Amino acid sequence: MTDPSVEYFLEYLEGEKNASDHTTNSYFRDIAQFCEIIWGKDVSPPYPWDQIDRFSARTFLMYFQKREMSAATISRKLSALRSFFRFLLREERVQQNPFSGINLPKKGKYLPQILSKTEVVTLLDSPEKYGESKLSDQPKRRLWQRYMVARDTAILELLYSTGMRINELITLPEDRIDFFGGVALVRGKGKKERLCPLGDPALQALQKNMELRENVWLLEGKKTARSPLFLNQKGGAISARSVERMMKKYVLFCGLNAELTPHSLRHSFATHLLDAGADLRSVQELLGHESLSTTQIYTHISIERLKEVYRRAHPLAK
Repeated sequence: MTDPSVEYFLEYLEGEKNASDHTTNSYFRDIAQFCEIIWGKDVSPPYPWDQIDRFSARTFLMYFQKREMSAATISRKLSALRSFFRFLLREERVQQNPFSGINLPKKGKYLPQILSKTEVVTLLDSPEKYGESKLSDQPKRRLWQRYMVARDTAILELLYSTGMRINELITLPEDRIDFFGGVALVRGKGKKERLCPLGDPALQALQKNMELRENVWLLEGKKTARSPLFLNQKGGAISARSVERMMKKYVLFCGLNAELTPHSLRHSFATHLLDAGADLRSVQELLGHESLSTTQIYTHISIERLKEVYRRAHPLAK
């Protein structure tokens, strides 16, 4: 898509709103999807944005409702288009915002999937156990497999130790990890930076990842001045999708809930901190949440867990 209004909006997000690449790409995908739904694939940009009315906005809404998408996903897409048309209205490229006043779908009560402390330990130990059963007899392949075990262990340890988002992890440069101080400088949403403490297991796993990564570089001859912290098999940076597939493999290997994702480790990180007595403001800072209300979902998880313990243990709970 080379629509000038869309390009101008994306420049505004990056320049004035200081939005991350992840956020900008999400807005772009939602706008591109709107164009395909309303105009089809045969109409090429520039698009007649001033012809869009409330009927078009409702058509966009109904498209996803008919496909029974989650309320959260639909709300995000509507919010993206509402922001886009608010920008066009400000720039006098349209006469109205057709998404203004359209009610967002009501979100059901949602509690994130989390792991128990025992399940976390099981998951963190799984790369080594899985890797032992898969080692090749070929020296070159064996070297890569040993690195993959160290890399996957480091990724899982880092996700749980810091509670960072998956996109924060895959874009984390090596020079932002302070091994002596035990912290990582993480760039989150809106390009805001925060310090994330690293536990000893995460630091040890990261160091092993980097040691074995050197062997892979020597073997492949692909080392550059600014190489990724975590390598894929081609010597490039591992992608978010690869991390998701990796975790799915270990979740199934351990016999854990198949719906668990890398983000479940972030949820577990926050919930376990609150269970241990951490205050909500500190957890908010560690997670990089702009609003305290976003962090409060984890207090509900802790309460539900306490209720479950009460129901199981108290003789008059039922």
